[in-house]
Amino acid sequence: MTIREAQERVDQWIKRYGVRYFNELTNMACLTEEVGELARVMARKYGEQSFKEGESQDLSEEMADVLWVLICLANQTGVDLTTALEASIEKKTLRDKDRHLNNIKLK
Repeated sequence: MTIREAQERVDQWIKRYGVRYFNELTNMACLTEEVGELARVMARKYGEQSFKEGESQDLSEEMADVLWVLICLANQTGVDLTTALEASIEKKTLRDKDRHLNNIKLK
């Protein structure tokens, strides 16, 4: 599935099952919440914390939840994520093409 297809599928799901999009501020709060849940799993899996009994350990589920809400925000604010990501890659390439290669901390 392409990013554009993902945006279309989320939009179709919202219109069929979700009644409507939550407003942008609510979705921003939801995105923050989902990023926090991802951070919790990362801290327990790769950091010093341990999992609590019954706590989700599924990184893919948490990443997908973050992506879902980000797509919702893009859809409701008119952002084409494919175009935005392509522009971001181009910007980073122009800005950082030599910076990381020459960073002795990364070698």
